[in-house]
Amino acid sequence: MFDTMTITKAAAALCGALLVLLLGKWAAEGLYHVESHGEAAYVIEIEEAGEQEAVAEVSFDELMASADVGKGAKVFKKCSACHKLDDGNNSTGPFLYGVVGRPIASADGFGYSGALSGMSDGTWTAEELDAFLTKPSSYASGTSMSFSGLKKQKDRVNLIAYLDSLDD
Repeated sequence: MFDTMTITKAAAALCGALLVLLLGKWAAEGLYHVESHGEAAYVIEIEEAGEQEAVAEVSFDELMASADVGKGAKVFKKCSACHKLDDGNNSTGPFLYGVVGRPIASADGFGYSGALSGMSDGTWTAEELDAFLTKPSSYASGTSMSFSGLKKQKDRVNLIAYLDSLDD
């Protein structure tokens, strides 16, 4: 099957490859030595954590006033796979025509999950929609909506403004 010469050649090749690897490692350590030699030549000063200025918070009403309906229409493309804008036209999700100001879980002909059906005494205000769109599974635990949410508040505000503009 294997003769002595073949086994000797394979062992020599393995030892040679190991030798090349070790010599390469030794050369690389010599070229790219990372230990510091003395003090740093140039020190960059940074602010301490307690010295940072507080970022001014913008109220939700101010964000809604500055919302861009056109950008909201672009954000809606993420929603259009499951939701329709036609009044009464349900899809995988309920229709979103007139959703701002509509009672929660009240789209005719749509079978809501128990998580949203249990919240049917509330109304989809802009603030409620913002909270829901941030992360639907956190807002209504057990919801069948698999969308992970919109992380950017500006995207949520633009989308809410777009949805609110449809039924005017």
